Amino acid sequence: MGLAFTIDTPIKVAKFGISSVVSIIEDELIEQMREVHCKIENIAFESISIHEPDYRAKRITAYLNLMQCIVDNQIEAISKADFEKDNTIRQYFEMLPDSSNAKKIYKHMLLSNGNEKLLLQQTLRQSVVPGAIDVNIMTKLDKTNYDTEGQELPVEYCDAHSALRGFANSRLRSSIIFSAGLNPRLYAYCETFKDFFPDANGIVNKKIILKVSDYRSALIQGKYLAKKGLWVSEFRIESGINCGGHAFIAEGLLLGPILEEFREKREELYNEMIGICKDALIAKGCRTFKANPQLKITAQGGIGTSDENNFLIDYYNLDATGWGSPFLMVPEATNVDDGTLDKLVKAQKDDYYLSLGSPLGVPFNNLRTSSSEIQRNLRITKNRPGSPCYKKFLSSNTEFTERPICTASREFQNLKIKQLQSNITDENLLELEISKITEKDCLCEGLGASALLKNKAKLSHKLSAVTICPGPNLAYFSGIFTLREMLDHIYGRATLLNTLPRPHVFINELQLYVDHLKKEIGKHLTPMTNKEQSYLVKFRENLLKGIEYYNSISDKINIKSNETYEQMMLQLSDFKKMLQSLSLEDSPREFPILN
Repeated sequence: MGLAFTIDTPIKVAKFGISSVVSIIEDELIEQMREVHCKIENIAFESISIHEPDYRAKRITAYLNLMQCIVDNQIEAISKADFEKDNTIRQYFEMLPDSSNAKKIYKHMLLSNGNEKLLLQQTLRQSVVPGAIDVNIMTKLDKTNYDTEGQELPVEYCDAHSALRGFANSRLRSSIIFSAGLNPRLYAYCETFKDFFPDANGIVNKKIILKVSDYRSALIQGKYLAKKGLWVSEFRIESGINCGGHAFIAEGLLLGPILEEFREKREELYNEMIGICKDALIAKGCRTFKANPQLKITAQGGIGTSDENNFLIDYYNLDATGWGSPFLMVPEATNVDDGTLDKLVKAQKDDYYLSLGSPLGVPFNNLRTSSSEIQRNLRITKNRPGSPCYKKFLSSNTEFTERPICTASREFQNLKIKQLQSNITDENLLELEISKITEKDCLCEGLGASALLKNKAKLSHKLSAVTICPGPNLAYFSGIFTLREMLDHIYGRATLLNTLPRPHVFINELQLYVDHLKKEIGKHLTPMTNKEQSYLVKFRENLLKGIEYYNSISDKINIKSNETYEQMMLQLSDFKKMLQSLSLEDSPREFPILN
């Protein structure tokens, strides 16, 4: 959800028992949002200066503690509220899934009278609990920092390390979510904080969640942390190409077969990890668990209906599912400025696309009509491509400079374009290579601007262009919704889908992977190397295996309409024929897009 869109979501939804995730890498944005909410809550705000030692971590700790304080006060107020006069406490229970015990008690209370009603209300008040204030660190965002004299700071002052320390020193009893792969030195840094280990009661106060793309990644990272005595409480399986933000494409491995492997090997994974973790805790002389800790398996990415949601949970024995992009259309839950929200409402399916705009070199889900795309193209037109690059969170390139710079920066793009102009004489090839450079865009400013605009806060460096990174599934949502409406949609009490025909989540993901494969084949202007060809062959094989898997479980997928079921079977058949007909020896080629 980027840097800004859920930066204060816990303050908005935790009071209803809804858990959410806050990105904690951008300390400047966090400090600005702390000031915003101090003013709202009438709390004295004391800024933490960039000249103060360890200011990044201190800013993060202060903001997380403020959110915890606000949510605690909200929960206390709700638990004491009058059911007859306060809509918030009624809303808490009305938005719960109908299957929850608390919802059943609430419905019974509404039909009760006298002492029974009062007793049931007291029971309900005691069941009011907040959603978790979880935090996220993208492990790749861990650049080295420097002091005011230009001297390199120790590793613990790198961006991700500082963010981790900010969370570890906070009052939160929640989880940190590591995404984007294994960062050995960051994982090792967790060992220096006691809250990641069992306390005197055998409880881990700060849990670790890993976003993973497949079972192998979960096993490797889970064992790596377990050897340090660090328990992974949840593996969050994310579709490589059907989620918002960066798309970590896993060689054509589809969500269904990945979830199947987790279902089959879940117990094996748990037993291997718990044995290693307990042995490590004993070897360290640490307390161990009084009862075996839980390991949750969850999934997210492109889920669009309650039927899909329920099928994934029931068939794959998931503990939960995650919904992200649709909440961008819910102002009660996320920070999307009015201009960008209007663009989302009006966006067509083709406006959502997978770009190469991220300086990280990872495909990035983008919106063609966003103000950041307009700004990027305007800079190119003015012959001033690239960003001023003030925040430098994505600085990693040392091709032209000793100190890393960002590939979206004006400095890098100017140097790179001059190099290309000196080395390439073919005009068409030169134009193509320059377009690859200028496609990179500033995410540090763009992904943070929306929260500042919505809250009328001071814009960072007067830059107002908004980058937004919705998943392609958002093409099927075309309105502004209340929190209640979105939850009713998720729990099957209503539908918010627009009139655009929407295939099953598995088919949507398969289509995205097939389109990606065709692009990869078609972009080769010269014959492929053996390595490139081998990768694409494996990619296609994995897609074909995925199609066979979906055919094998087709009677178990929860599709109520015979017409929809038949359409899915036809789509699987068409994809299979098309993939089998692909020649990976000849390039470039043009391929039709299946609808």
